[in-house]
Amino acid sequence: MKRIVILSISFLIPLINWAQCAMCRTQIKNNVSAGETSMAEGLNNGIMFLFFTPYVVVFAIIFLWYKYSKTNKRVSLSERIKD
Repeated sequence: MKRIVILSISFLIPLINWAQCAMCRTQIKNNVSAGETSMAEGLNNGIMFLFFTPYVVVFAIIFLWYKYSKTNKRVSLSERIKD
């Protein structure tokens, strides 16, 4: 069952990615051909923001989890030494 769900999601991801691509691409082409590149730069910055944000959040969670687990090990070791 998991394989079917993963397979169907992997087929849907390209369709979702192409859903708004035609509209954005047309707008950017019109603006760039007219000599205005600020909208293209803004779109690129927005794409980069949306690309990196999940990675930053995941790495922050992993870092905090690692830091928390390391301090718990120190406390538990010191408690064992005292006993």
